[in-house]
Amino acid sequence: MAITTKMCTSFKTEILGGTHDLDTDTIKLALIKDTPSGTYDASTTNYSDVTGNTDEATGTGYTAGGVTLDNVTITSSSETALVDIDDEVIATATISADGCIIYNASKANRAIAVIDFGGTKTSTNGNFTIDFPTSGVSSSIIRIS
Repeated sequence: MAITTKMCTSFKTEILGGTHDLDTDTIKLALIKDTPSGTYDASTTNYSDVTGNTDEATGTGYTAGGVTLDNVTITSSSETALVDIDDEVIATATISADGCIIYNASKANRAIAVIDFGGTKTSTNGNFTIDFPTSGVSSSIIRIS
């Protein structure tokens, strides 16, 4: 099916309702396998959408549920609120993925964003690195303007 880079619509409404606290909750990233059977985009609501379709990537060095994101920091620039996230490295991994889901493990695994890698990314007994863009009003993965 397809993966489209989007902030999840459910996250937008939940953030306004006070569900998420991104600088204190446990925010995770799970890989979505190459050629997923499901469709992942703004309508994705939960990490279970990925696991229910059995579309989470599997491989050596990668654990189901993904990795906890480090140093999730909320800042602002001009009139835009930004979330800065450190790059993530899954070491000594043999895995392939076409994208990922960022989700809030502290809040019943609610989806935050879906990211398309633009093709299949693979590591063979090496580092699988997720490079987040430099924080900015037009580049942060999570931003509200």
